[in-house]
Amino acid sequence: MSRIVLAMTGASGAAIGAAALRLLRSLGAETHLVVSKWAATTARLECGLSVEELAALADHSHDVHDLTAPIASGSFGFDAMLIAPCSARTLGMVASGCGDSLIARAADVALKERRRLILALREAPLSLIHLRNAVAVTEAGAIVFPTTPAFYTAPKLLDEAIDQMAARLVQLCGVEGAGVIEWGTS
Repeated sequence: MSRIVLAMTGASGAAIGAAALRLLRSLGAETHLVVSKWAATTARLECGLSVEELAALADHSHDVHDLTAPIASGSFGFDAMLIAPCSARTLGMVASGCGDSLIARAADVALKERRRLILALREAPLSLIHLRNAVAVTEAGAIVFPTTPAFYTAPKLLDEAIDQMAARLVQLCGVEGAGVIEWGTS
């Protein structure tokens, strides 16, 4: 069974993180959820979801300020960490190695332990600072995944585009059976 840390930050796109969490649950992955203060607000405004409803989709939920949570330590094994959505602020925190929240600390753990770290960046347009931060985390071993839909799947509904992005993110976490529609098969 895969063990995945899923963090949600305050960028727009809470539906992508929620869809990834639901998909991970359906695939039997063990999930550890961390929701930032602004992610809680965004999830409520964009999806009508409370932190409690998001936490109910996860196996474990951790407070963003709890640096004693298991996922803050390299001795706690997890297969991948997904930050979806990932704000430009969080990208900057990860790039700088500043672990002042559980999200930034767990991302730092993923990098230092050479585990998969996927940042579903939700920002547009990108400034030079954003681009430099994206290069820094990529050089450190992370994958930056801009949340852009795959139009080759010919989505008719927004939910179809969201589900495809979530499936691709889960696939990048190394979880089998995500149901990604592959190029040339749609």
